[in-house]
Amino acid sequence: MGFFAVLANLFGGYCADRFGRKRMMVISTFGQGFAYIFFAWSSSPWLDSPIIGFVSFTAVSIFSAFYNPASQAMVADVIPEKDRSKVFAVFYTSINIAVVIGPILGGIFYAKHRFELLGIAAIINILLGFILQRWVTETAFLTKTPEKEQNGFSFLLNQIRDYQVIIRDKVFLLFIIAGVLIYQTFMQLDLLFPVYIIEMVDLQSVFSFNLKAEQTFGLLLAENGLFVALLTISVTKWTSVYKERNVFIASSITYCFSIILFGSTQWIWGLFIAIALFSLAELLTEGIQQGFVSKLAPAHMRGQYFAAASLRFTIGRMLAPLAIPMTGWIGYNWTFGILSALAIASAVLYFIMFSIYEKEQRSNSTIY
Repeated sequence: MGFFAVLANLFGGYCADRFGRKRMMVISTFGQGFAYIFFAWSSSPWLDSPIIGFVSFTAVSIFSAFYNPASQAMVADVIPEKDRSKVFAVFYTSINIAVVIGPILGGIFYAKHRFELLGIAAIINILLGFILQRWVTETAFLTKTPEKEQNGFSFLLNQIRDYQVIIRDKVFLLFIIAGVLIYQTFMQLDLLFPVYIIEMVDLQSVFSFNLKAEQTFGLLLAENGLFVALLTISVTKWTSVYKERNVFIASSITYCFSIILFGSTQWIWGLFIAIALFSLAELLTEGIQQGFVSKLAPAHMRGQYFAAASLRFTIGRMLAPLAIPMTGWIGYNWTFGILSALAIASAVLYFIMFSIYEKEQRSNSTIY
């Protein structure tokens, strides 16, 4: 399913540039709505079909992948460059709040009211589709496609050709590679950290409350969520006065220190400090990452750039679970050491990337 979601994301980015942001967002929301209808039907009083449920869930994921690059490109289209980081920070905050609220509602209603819950999700998506169709204005700079290019083979060749152009963008390619490296540390919040706590952290006492390993991890996860929900916009506003190069590098170095600290302590207050540093590293770049992608992307290729940028997360998520078996092969100390080294490697790549980027900017300014 993840493979199809990646293809859908890249395809959605291409279509957002070719056919319009609004059109892809409308198709995505209606598609998700109808997929949720079948999802609800698969768990209804009249039918119990895991196969239809699986296909419907896959369709929801694919249509969701259509939506993301189009919506991000639309933000870049309508928001001035100086304000984009702040707006993307607001989006990131809202997504994280939804990620907290969604599982809570799912945990309450999914077991006994699955049909109603999925039905409401279908209605919300279809209503959103009507709202987008009625009140949102297209922002893409569309050009009419010659009739001879309308066949499927030419369409596929054009898409491959456009993404080849993106990959040849040295700055953007380094941005993706550095992102993959840094996501090896970021992803460990849900992978290596809970395993380490369960195996290595004993019963802890906090304000006279005795906490088991599972409860300790729950508090650390809540701390990260609270930091993200409350401080993303403030941190983005704070970092906006500094050079992007310094902020990206500072984030990678902070990830490095948080990983080292986390892997070298079993004391709960030390873990709290490590997660605070980890959260700060996350917040330093969450607002400016998408803004930087919008700077690199030509206006007519923003959807594709945002889609390709998501490969940082996708590839990172594929590789990050390797940290868990690594603890069995080389132990926790070496595993955390390698993760911290990857964070430093990403800082080096960011330095090289911005050196090339600034050189290109100076060259362009000289030409014009």
